[in-house]
Amino acid sequence: MKRIAIDMDEVMADTAIDHLELFNREYGEHVTLEELEGTTLAGIRPLLRNEIESYFASGQFFRGLKVIPGSQDVIRELQEHYEVFIATAAMEVPASFRAKYEWLKEHFAFIPDSHLVFCGNKSIIHADYLLDDSVKQLNRFKGTGILYSAAHNKFETGFIRVNNWHEVRELLLGEGAGVRL
Repeated sequence: MKRIAIDMDEVMADTAIDHLELFNREYGEHVTLEELEGTTLAGIRPLLRNEIESYFASGQFFRGLKVIPGSQDVIRELQEHYEVFIATAAMEVPASFRAKYEWLKEHFAFIPDSHLVFCGNKSIIHADYLLDDSVKQLNRFKGTGILYSAAHNKFETGFIRVNNWHEVRELLLGEGAGVRL
């Protein structure tokens, strides 16, 4: 059985929307997701970089994230055909570990603890596929990288790209799945 590793933030959990809403509310801004295409919030508001990044230092930020539509159903389906691991770079934000674990247990309780990987550099992940929004992580990965679309990676190329969980299902479970990969 082939193995797939799936990132959490911006793939299963809608980190960008919640982060943007929090920033706009706190600073009276009206930044849109479209303004973040090809960049990050800190990239367009560099003078507030420390404040923007401080949201992540609070572990509770990760606890309340919205689930990206379709992720739960498709991951359940993937488990029937793949060995599925969740691989999140929680060590980049150590305060996030507990909140991320609790979030996963609440929204993805069907994934056993033995298949949750909290790491930093995903080059250590031994899987056939990595579904991630981070080109940095995909570049380090030894298997086939699949780029999950997010505003910050809109202009990135060089990877198979999926825009939503319907496309993930089609790529990994549809007719001829694996032939294109």
